[in-house]
Amino acid sequence: MRAKGSGGTHNGLGHIIETLGHSNFPRLRFGVGHDFAQGYQIEYVLGRFEGEEMKNTIQPAIDTAVEMVLSFTTAGLQQTMNQFNTKKSDKKKDEGNPSDKPDNHAQ
Repeated sequence: MRAKGSGGTHNGLGHIIETLGHSNFPRLRFGVGHDFAQGYQIEYVLGRFEGEEMKNTIQPAIDTAVEMVLSFTTAGLQQTMNQFNTKKSDKKKDEGNPSDKPDNHAQ
């Protein structure tokens, strides 16, 4: 989630920015990765996600997006960004070091 920014390569977001005349509005970015042949991103993005890809990748991302929208509408932008905007490297670091987790500390 971002508070503002450019449309990047997203034509729809670029159109919204052009229509409004500014880019000062929050947006939730939902990426689908880069697992497609060069030049076939439109077919990939607009295609059907099925099976393991849907179950293991897309559905968890949708679930997180729903949580983020609910948080944005109830807790506000800043709190939502603080809660959900974490770098992948930070998540891996937290998962990879069990001694940092409270319930694994020696008693």
